[in-house]
Amino acid sequence: MLKKLYPYRFELFFVTQLSILFGTLIIPVLIFEEQISPVFFIANLAAGLVMIQNKKVLFRIAIFLLSISSLIVILNMTNILDKGSLAFLRMGVLFLFYLIVSYEIIFQVWYSKKITRDVIFGLISGYLSLGLIGFFICLSIEMNVSGSFQGSLISAAHPELLSSELMYYSYVTLLTIGYGDILPMTPTAQKAAVLIGLIGQFYLVIITSIVVGKYISQQSNSKSAE
Repeated sequence: MLKKLYPYRFELFFVTQLSILFGTLIIPVLIFEEQISPVFFIANLAAGLVMIQNKKVLFRIAIFLLSISSLIVILNMTNILDKGSLAFLRMGVLFLFYLIVSYEIIFQVWYSKKITRDVIFGLISGYLSLGLIGFFICLSIEMNVSGSFQGSLISAAHPELLSSELMYYSYVTLLTIGYGDILPMTPTAQKAAVLIGLIGQFYLVIITSIVVGKYISQQSNSKSAE
């Protein structure tokens, strides 16, 4: 089954990423964050398995992480264990998983001999994965030290919206937009902001440039052959 899906690995991963990022455009934020988002993350992780199925060691690790993440979602629904402890564990699992998948996406895009639509999807998915990694970093920092991020959007009265707000902050920082409506207040949070911004710039300058260069060369060769 996974082998049949492999040619569509980048598209599957990209579509499930979009559901995580923009689900709140259709579903109310509170309902999405508490009930729908965990399911979409599981779907994205499953799509990630398709991506790395040819790497046996990474594939086994990813299955293990996916199993833990699924178990955490079930435990959260049943309220058997403390949600705070489960949240830390879930952040760690997701962080490791997206590190693995991001590495594999960059590897496959970097060494692609021909630039196709699939590679373009992979290029975009890799960038979106970096934003999710930044989100996990920021959320872990805030969960460890409350008040690490402050601003007009961060409200103590609505802690359930924290995930949505920090995901927004991660992508705004990754894109180097910097609206300033959320600010890193502690040294750790500030260093995380710098790291996220640097990662975004390195990706655009290095990975995207390589893909564009290959595409230009590919087009030139095609015209020469004609």
